[in-house]
Amino acid sequence: LRRMRATTADREQSAIYTYLICLAAWAIPGAGHLLLGRIQKGVTFLVALTLMFLCGLWLEGRLFPLEIRQPLVALAALADIGIGLPFFIARGAGGGAGRVVALTYGYGNAVLIVSGLLNMLGVLGAVDITQGRK
Repeated sequence: LRRMRATTADREQSAIYTYLICLAAWAIPGAGHLLLGRIQKGVTFLVALTLMFLCGLWLEGRLFPLEIRQPLVALAALADIGIGLPFFIARGAGGGAGRVVALTYGYGNAVLIVSGLLNMLGVLGAVDITQGRK
């Protein structure tokens, strides 16, 4: 019985650790890998995904609002939010309004969406490491 309690406590501690790594990895691109000691991969994610997000803004892409009535807009918004804190910083600073008449508008949207989705893959990678699958 004592061994079972220790195992349960270890599982709970491991789950909390995994959630914290997951949150850090989402909030700051590459942070999960950095916290797990994967420095090169973490720095690569931090630099590449942040630059990708900034390029999407520079290309006059739009940070989509989370509108449930428009499912495709809502999916694009979830993908945008996938980049974590940079999304909220850009939104708070008034960035990401998107200029539909700009020639680069579609490219900007695609780059913003892909940067968020790639960050979510980074989150999954960090979770896999904490679970011992990588």
